[in-house]
Amino acid sequence: MNTLEGVTPTQQQKTLTLSTVGFTICFAVWTIFSIIGIQIQQELGLNETQFALLVSLPILTGSLSRLGLGMLADRFGGRPVMTLVMLAAALATGLLTVAGSYGAYLAAALGVGLAGGAFSVGVAYLSRWYPRDRQGTALGIFGLGNVGAAVTKFIAPFVMVAWGWTAVAQIWAVVLAAMAVTFWLTADDDPVIRHRRATGEKPPSAGMQLSPLVKLQVWRFAIYYFFVFGAFVALALWLPRYYVEVYGLDIRLAGTLAATFSLAASVFRAYGGYLSDKYGARRIMYWTFGVALVCTFLLSYPPTDYAVHGVDGPIEFSLAMGLVPFTVILFALGFAMSLGKAAVFKHIPVYYPDNVGSVGGIVGLVGGLGGFVLPMVFGVVNDITGIWTSSFMILFLLAGTALTWMHLAILRMERASAPQLAGLPQLPEFQGMREDRRAGTVGPGPGTKSTADHHSDHDTGTRPATGATT
Repeated sequence: MNTLEGVTPTQQQKTLTLSTVGFTICFAVWTIFSIIGIQIQQELGLNETQFALLVSLPILTGSLSRLGLGMLADRFGGRPVMTLVMLAAALATGLLTVAGSYGAYLAAALGVGLAGGAFSVGVAYLSRWYPRDRQGTALGIFGLGNVGAAVTKFIAPFVMVAWGWTAVAQIWAVVLAAMAVTFWLTADDDPVIRHRRATGEKPPSAGMQLSPLVKLQVWRFAIYYFFVFGAFVALALWLPRYYVEVYGLDIRLAGTLAATFSLAASVFRAYGGYLSDKYGARRIMYWTFGVALVCTFLLSYPPTDYAVHGVDGPIEFSLAMGLVPFTVILFALGFAMSLGKAAVFKHIPVYYPDNVGSVGGIVGLVGGLGGFVLPMVFGVVNDITGIWTSSFMILFLLAGTALTWMHLAILRMERASAPQLAGLPQLPEFQGMREDRRAGTVGPGPGTKSTADHHSDHDTGTRPATGATT
């Protein structure tokens, strides 16, 4: 079924622009508590546990709603679902300004979280407008909406200092509501929905939509996204306070520096989609986890004092990461995460073209849960160890686990697709020595192939292309 017949580049461009702008505003609203939460805590006199719950609740709602919203977008189309999500989130954001109790703030925060669920709606909607060889780039551009976190961190502190946190909530709510109306009036129904209307074809049942979720591969993708997206959201929430506590910055400068990480982890997502289309998502994921391991290792090293016993007495020195190198390495980590986020979602429409909403929803759900769980884990580990860099130690372990699982899975798939690889010795360079000893000779005899030739016969033409997508 070719539902892209008749779709023009102008329609694709309009859909991509509207979806990306809408998701950017949604993401700005979704992370609003990273800034206004600090002043709300002071006004209500909240303890750390109450504050953590208030800040994390929108992240939880946005995560848990992604599967359901993605399935609704698959069934009814992204245009009506995206419009309703933005209107609901705008209403909840506006209600923050009239909340009179902690319970009311929590209830409004649940609604604010729906803005985060817009991601799975947009993925399901946008992927239907592009062929497979261009979906990675299109979804990467759409993922630029993550830059909404940086918009909030850049602008909200100055608005809050000038007019108070309620002005931030009011402005963000009005902008989101205006975007919802614009989206409904100017966006088009996707080609699949139009095809169903023309042919009378029924949408897939909920059971069919959920059927891919029994595959381990889907959950492996979800673990990748738990790191590249969940850790990104967690750091976006965690870093303003980290800068304040560790480097003694004020909230405006802390928010600005934290925004540089959010920018790096967002604006390069389109580039990650392009690279995934060109080189394959597998290779991009290797790059992502490799760079992330190096960066998180460096960031996790705590300030340390050393004393070396020299000839003329003790030699004392200290190692600590300054503000500038910390920010630079953090930018590199954000860049790697940005590429990884695009690479993960490059897989989904390729492997599950008829279930993008449900599969993308569960992957997004798990990734969003990372943004909810990891800040609390950071706080607990920080309390236990008393080491602020322990948050990056957690991320180092998480990146290492994801990379190991991915590599083992790829090796298993290569062995399954090319069984002759299983016959290769673990150390082929020693294979000839073992055969020579059995024959009582030192080197290869006349007419005997060398070890390199023996290896080449088995290896030629059996390995998958390096850039192939897993």
